[in-house]
Amino acid sequence: MSVRHILTVDLGTSGPKAAVVSEAGRLVGAARRSVDTVHGADGSAVQDPEEVWRAVVATATAALSEASVPASSVVGVVASAQYSSIVPVRADGTPVGPMVTWMDQRSSPRRLRRLAGYPRGADNPLSLARSVRIHGLAPVEAGMSLNHMRWIRFATPEVYDRADALLEPVDYVTARLSGRCTANRCTSLMQILNDNRQGPGAAGRDRWHPDLVAASLIERSKLAEPVAVGSVVGTLVPAVAEALGLPVSTPVLSGLNDTQAGAVAARAWTADHAGLAIGTTSVIVTHIERKKLNPLRSLFTMPAPLGDGYLVAAENGVAGAAVDHFVDRLVFADDTFGSPEGVSDRYEAFNRAIEASPPGAGGVMFLPWLAGSLAPRADGAMRGGFVGMGLDTSRDDLARAVAEGVALNLGRLQGPVETFVGREISHYSFYGGGSASAPWAQILADVLQRPVHRLAAGGFANSIGTAIFGLDHLGIASADSLASGLEVVDGFEPRPAHRARYQELAEAFDQAFTRTRPVMHALSRPSSR
Repeated sequence: MSVRHILTVDLGTSGPKAAVVSEAGRLVGAARRSVDTVHGADGSAVQDPEEVWRAVVATATAALSEASVPASSVVGVVASAQYSSIVPVRADGTPVGPMVTWMDQRSSPRRLRRLAGYPRGADNPLSLARSVRIHGLAPVEAGMSLNHMRWIRFATPEVYDRADALLEPVDYVTARLSGRCTANRCTSLMQILNDNRQGPGAAGRDRWHPDLVAASLIERSKLAEPVAVGSVVGTLVPAVAEALGLPVSTPVLSGLNDTQAGAVAARAWTADHAGLAIGTTSVIVTHIERKKLNPLRSLFTMPAPLGDGYLVAAENGVAGAAVDHFVDRLVFADDTFGSPEGVSDRYEAFNRAIEASPPGAGGVMFLPWLAGSLAPRADGAMRGGFVGMGLDTSRDDLARAVAEGVALNLGRLQGPVETFVGREISHYSFYGGGSASAPWAQILADVLQRPVHRLAAGGFANSIGTAIFGLDHLGIASADSLASGLEVVDGFEPRPAHRARYQELAEAFDQAFTRTRPVMHALSRPSSR
């Protein structure tokens, strides 16, 4: 029998990746594209869903072309994506408004209460407590999907009226592939609509909970059709099948979010280690047996996409995006100071710069909260930058400070995560775009005082995890055996010689957050002029 393959789409904040993965878990074709996020002075952060979809089709087509496998060998298509973003769509999945991304700050509870028609009694203490008890989360922050949905309804009622469904990005991709608007308890986590409790009523997790729907302020008719995680929701619509060169009969599965996809690739749903992802943001992900919430540390659980357990989703905020900002805006900027012509590989240059500066970056520290801070202390008004710069500061020092700042921010998160799950993390499986940097992996090991193992094809780990998830749900291969067989490129041990220095920096980093916070809040206030 010929080798079977699965096509995956992983839609990140910066754009989609597509991959063709064999039934043995081997990456045989891959591609990526970028999409723009438009930021506004009012706190908006939106993307054009049609631009996103065009990029998805382009990456999928390119990945299939590179793989050069028979179309008949592709046994399914499945997507993963960044979450806490919402796309308003028609019944066939075509958009009727922009994608409101997780970075959008217009839907804070304070701002929602100012909108015309917004109910005064919404989210009373009893309602919030019920939401936490049934689902595990409550709509208390800007950037949560349910609050984006509310903003669309009360701030842009014309968009809300045109929409047949309000979808997370992964469900948007699934709808464009299949022509059917669906969602599952993994994809819809931040919509806060389903029962995530274990026990006799667990079967009800594949339906919207009526009490949560009633409290959501969103009409039931605007919600996607709930389905089981990993279930086949249909086949490719003819136009998409033609564009991809695949049979119309190719199954489309209901997917998962990107944190869950990375956890599958890192095999973080079992054992004592954790996945560590550095992409646009950074995240620590590992397993836990029960639903749990620590609102003070912004730590929460989400349903695991495999089995009946849970994953701890410890989102740390901006990470790889800080490197892009530094490289694109400060080092190789195409502006009045010059252009980046002649730079063949900006990330290789970044790696060389990291290694050229000593631990501690010559006394410079980078605060990575360029889009607000998340766990272990959420604050959308926080911002970052460099502190400790002197006349002798070099660009090499600034580069190393960026890498160390992201690592130190993860260091602030590690202790709370270990307390939350009740065990010490044995080591990290490192993936995401940042895992291409061996010097950064060494810095992470030194700061976190844990071994760091880099996964092969780490930049496409979410794609591989999504494929493993799909192959498991199709009954083609076991997720555990596939994830266990993924190659580790190398490992980095903490270096004792640098332990004291990084402990000092960790203390200074904590103080920097506390002491700059009032300044950042003052700077974020709108001008009275």
